[in-house]
Formats: sequence, C-alpha cells, structure tokens
Amino acid sequence: MTNSQKFIQVAVCGAHMTGLPLNTQLTNLGGTFLEETTTAPEYKLYKLNGFTPARPGLLRVVSGGAAITLEVWQLPIENYGTFVSGVPAPLGFGTLTLADGRVVNGFLCEHYATLNAIDISHLGGWRNYLNEAA
Repeated sequence: MTNSQKFIQVAVCGAHMTGLPLNTQLTNLGGTFLEETTTAPEYKLYKLNGFTPARPGLLRVVSGGAAITLEVWQLPIENYGTFVSGVPAPLGFGTLTLADGRVVNGFLCEHYATLNAIDISHLGGWRNYLNEAA
C-alpha cells in the first residue's frame, strides 16, 4: 500500500465482525480492523429472518433506542463499491452515529424487515445474541 492510498471507515454490527462467517468479505478486500465501539443510543438491533448465515438488522429510531456494539473497519476506498454492492436487501449502507459523536458509513436495515424480526436491542449487540442463542 502506498501512503497516498485512501481509506473509508465502515461500521459492521453482525456477520462481518471479526471471527464471524462473513468477515473474510472485508479482509479479502484489504479491510483492517480499527476498533470496537458502540452506536449512539438511537438504534434498535433485530435478528432478521431468512438469512444464512444469520444476520442482524440495525435500525435508527426516534425513541426507545440503545447503544449497539459494532466494529469499525478501514477499507481501501477503491474496494468500497465492491463491498457495498454485495449487500443484499433489506440491508443497505447509510450513515451511523457512534457513541462519541463520530459519523461513519455502515450497515443499516430497511424498516419493513424488522416487522417480523426479533428485537434483540436489549442484548446490546450481535455477539451477545449469538452467545445467548448458543
């Protein structure tokens, strides 16, 4: 990598996190782990139906939200489009606010998919859900 290479920060809160089934989609595109942190307390996390491997959906809400644990990764900007284009609906990419006020790009979920999903926000994150479900 050259010093002039540009990067974009990407927040992941589910199957793309370190050690989970889809993490190689980030690492194969040159992604590097930066930190674990949480969102601002403005989100709900849902266990979505119909995904293998299982995936959560993060939804920004007006009230009743929680701080959700996620990872921030750095991805070479030239690989960002490749990564985002592989994200299946109802998941997508948008702007997330972190607990410290920073804003990063990351996974979000369309509202309709949460209507028949399990709200797991009280667990504080996907890994906590996976540990409880095991």
